[in-house]
Amino acid sequence: MTLTTVPKTRADIPTDEDLVRRALCRDEAAVRALTIRYNRRLFRVARGILRNDAEAEDVVQETYVRAFTGLDAFRGDAAFGTWITRIAMNEALGRLRKQRPSVDWESYGENRTQAQVIDFPASAASIDPEKTMAQGEIRVALEQAIDQLPDSFRIVFVARVVEGMTVEETADLFSLKPETVKTRLHRARALLREALENQLGPALTGTFPFGGRRCEAMTEKIIGLMCR
Repeated sequence: MTLTTVPKTRADIPTDEDLVRRALCRDEAAVRALTIRYNRRLFRVARGILRNDAEAEDVVQETYVRAFTGLDAFRGDAAFGTWITRIAMNEALGRLRKQRPSVDWESYGENRTQAQVIDFPASAASIDPEKTMAQGEIRVALEQAIDQLPDSFRIVFVARVVEGMTVEETADLFSLKPETVKTRLHRARALLREALENQLGPALTGTFPFGGRRCEAMTEKIIGLMCR
């Protein structure tokens, strides 16, 4: 008899509210589940503000310490994900103000015109060193381009595109109108296209590499077919 694993349904996955109730009772499994669920989002939001991986990791750690030691203060007025992300955002902004004392969230959000940010999917072709190198170069170029976006555009782009938050979630997180989120995302994409074209344009002649072992193997295959 062959045992098969039954996939979890949505009903089998605990909600944030369930996990928070258990975490209030110091349930280790619930705390672990919440951190796994929000690690990436918190890192990416903090990274989008600070543009520094190590600082962003510190922010994530501090966020969890503040959130779980002050969980009694969570009243459920906002979704838990929004609540804890705001803690991370405020922590990141506090660190940014120490670096740049003139930074103010209101002006930062309204007036100013990255992670492990985007992972390429794994595939069998990734063993090709040429392709792996090309993907790595594109990823670095993309992260650099995101880092160079104006502050208010960068954080919206990271939230919407990199982390996949909805327009409504992003608007709620940053206290913006949904129309403002859409406008900033449009501008961010336009600036990214321009930056990437400038960075990668000269390298496009090397797109879809076919060299190294792949080239040698193809050559040997053709010689075998045609000359033997």
